[in-house]
Amino acid sequence: MRRATAAERARTLAYGIAGGVIVPAGQEQDTAVGPPAPVAAHVTGPAGRPLLLVPAASPVAAALRDEPDLPATLRICDVAPVPLADRLRGRAWLHGRLTALDDREEAEDAALRLWHLHSRPEALEIRDARGGAWTVLALEVAEVEVSDAWGHAVVEPEEYRAALPDPFVVIEHGMLTHLDRCHRAELAWLFQERFGPIDGEPVVRPLALDRHGLWLRCLLRDADGFESFDLYVEFPAPVRDLHGLRRVCRRLLAPAAQ
Repeated sequence: MRRATAAERARTLAYGIAGGVIVPAGQEQDTAVGPPAPVAAHVTGPAGRPLLLVPAASPVAAALRDEPDLPATLRICDVAPVPLADRLRGRAWLHGRLTALDDREEAEDAALRLWHLHSRPEALEIRDARGGAWTVLALEVAEVEVSDAWGHAVVEPEEYRAALPDPFVVIEHGMLTHLDRCHRAELAWLFQERFGPIDGEPVVRPLALDRHGLWLRCLLRDADGFESFDLYVEFPAPVRDLHGLRRVCRRLLAPAAQ
């Protein structure tokens, strides 16, 4: 069964869609740094370096005014866009050293990218990396952990930097919500094609999508209520672009309409 590598999955989670918090190292002992700090938005550069938008008045940003860098972890939770009982699809932990983004041009470029990705107009209010309502921080990654449906793995920084995020990370949200809204009958047919006729009507919802395949959340009613499990539908071949993704989805779902 094909799958993305652990490094590719980590790069996908870190790309900027999933939510994250900054956890300073030794925060339990250093009350000045404070509790884990939610990240308003984040993106990654070409080599996967996370750029984080945080309030300029936050304890983490304030701590960096006294230290050139700060050991920290970017903790990321990947949540399915479709409303489900258990929406958590995976986690990633990016360990490294947090620094202020002092280069004004780079900070403003990061703010613009954050605004485009997350539709946050407040990001454009940044005038420099250390002032204003928001500040952009950079995490120099030293080690990565990823835990998802494929298991738990530790990724070395060289592997992480060399990997690429999934090509559909930006549009996955829209694709899954469209499938859930318009194609539930076809998704149920995919389930029945693999398991044959069953008593009752299965409820099948889209859970995740990448260039290798589609994860489905399947719910079956039994005497005790609902049984839930996840089904992976592998594409015939890895998909490279949106045209190919639409084509493979049509091939998978078209027989259900006949």
